Amino acid sequence: MYHALYRKYRPRDFNSVVGQDTIIKTLKNSIKNQSFTHAYMFFGPRGVGKTTVSKIFARAVNCLDTVDGDACGKCDNCKKSGVKECVDIIEIDAASNNGVDEIRELKNKISLVPAELKYKVYIIDEVHMLSIGAFNALLKTLEEPPEHAIFILATTDPQKVPETIISRCQCFSFQRISPEIITQKLKKICDLEHISIDDEVLTEISISCDGGLRDALGMLDKLSSYTKERITIVDYVELNGTITKNELSEFVNSIFQADISSVLEKLSLFHNQGKNLVQIVYQIMYFLRDMVVDYYIHNVNFEYSVDKTEDLINLVNEKMFDIKKSGNPKIYIEMMLLSFIRRKIMNEKSTKNISREIISQGKDEMSLSNKIDSAINSSRDIQKSNITEETEKNVDSASVEGEVSDQAITNSGFHFTSSRILNQDEINAARVNNTLALANKQILNSIVDNMKIFNDYTFDLNIGYIACALLDAKVRAASENEVILSYEYDSIVKQNLDNLNKITEVYNKFTNSNMKFAIITDEKWEQEKNNYILSIKNGKHYSVVSEPDEVLEENENNDIITNSAIELFGDIVEID
Repeated sequence: MYHALYRKYRPRDFNSVVGQDTIIKTLKNSIKNQSFTHAYMFFGPRGVGKTTVSKIFARAVNCLDTVDGDACGKCDNCKKSGVKECVDIIEIDAASNNGVDEIRELKNKISLVPAELKYKVYIIDEVHMLSIGAFNALLKTLEEPPEHAIFILATTDPQKVPETIISRCQCFSFQRISPEIITQKLKKICDLEHISIDDEVLTEISISCDGGLRDALGMLDKLSSYTKERITIVDYVELNGTITKNELSEFVNSIFQADISSVLEKLSLFHNQGKNLVQIVYQIMYFLRDMVVDYYIHNVNFEYSVDKTEDLINLVNEKMFDIKKSGNPKIYIEMMLLSFIRRKIMNEKSTKNISREIISQGKDEMSLSNKIDSAINSSRDIQKSNITEETEKNVDSASVEGEVSDQAITNSGFHFTSSRILNQDEINAARVNNTLALANKQILNSIVDNMKIFNDYTFDLNIGYIACALLDAKVRAASENEVILSYEYDSIVKQNLDNLNKITEVYNKFTNSNMKFAIITDEKWEQEKNNYILSIKNGKHYSVVSEPDEVLEENENNDIITNSAIELFGDIVEID
């Protein structure tokens, strides 16, 4: 009868186990020194060796003549413990034996001395599946077991095991096995099994199995059944529902080129071909990750924007759980990529186009500095002209209450102040305090709804980056005049604090309000929230404090076009 590769090559001793060196060394030393305990808990991902190590340990503690902490394999006990019918090594599947009655039966039998070996070893697999009653029944036995009994609890989900059980066990965390170690193991097995396979396929298997050697052997088994000829990457792609590197590269190019139609067409094509879209998203993440690593470590030229690439990697990694659990992964992936392209890529392309226009104007007629001056002045004249024309067109359409239509707001221009606030931290702290002191749930919900307005302005050349900043924010708390916004990274908070006047002016004009904003990190918000809750529990309520006056540092050149020119050409630019 044919045996699956993961069964055929299951380790029989500690030296054959790969990827868990620290755990193996600890267990071998405990056997050599006769210092092993009565209860162990092995936890970690599937397919990394928890049950295998449990069986090896059970044989080793019963060996009469251990060799460097490992079973000798020759003594009577090793021969008895090596057979499946050994009555003193008891394996229990907690998934199907999870009731109180099964554990009570175990308690009744545990007092009986071993029939053949030195110790009775109980291996309870997937122990987190036991019921609360079963855990309670097991608790006393774990606390005061007979001298001849050893328990080994194995689980992939230790969070579901009660703390009272965990505290009575010696715990070992099994780690995912690295792709390099898995690849080496697969090569050895392929040589023994005379399987002809490309190295590229072994690498892909090692990455896709997510650190589980059992899954890797299962995939190798499936490929060897798929074809008796040499296994190529085409076979792997066909069988595993993934795409080739060329297809992957073309797909990623479409994303970073903001070619939305191509992205949607390719996704539909992959879906119609029966490809596994979740695996394809994994491929994108690892493909981009490898590029970023090569860029930083090996100084390999980078084809895309490093920042945008890192943003996409983080986005995919963050959304992977939701993609897997989605009722329709295809739609979820489409919307995720469209949102990324719209917010990250297209806004960047708009900014680059402005810089190109500055360089290209008057190329053959003027010196470099004259060209830049002309481009700046021309752009300003056009902007003023558009403001005048559009204001005249839209003034009649304003409502009776004095509210201006969205179109008028966008085209009327914003007179952003060019000053930097030097005491921003003190102002921010006061606004956070005052917002929490006067927090109002209804106002908070209203502001969250108002944010949806800015979905229509992310492509606007004047305020697109401000609209994106508002849409990316988490609205944490709000009072009648103040709002707390938070962002994940400190660098984004700093950037938006530099643009705080612009963000405030845009929001207030679009919503006809007079709000002040405090901008902090997500981590800082958690601290502020916990302090607030603790204060309320202690019977202390926040009181409103006076907001300090702004201390300004004038910065005359705060025009986006002017700044683009200065950033490109340095101090050769002169602004009139």
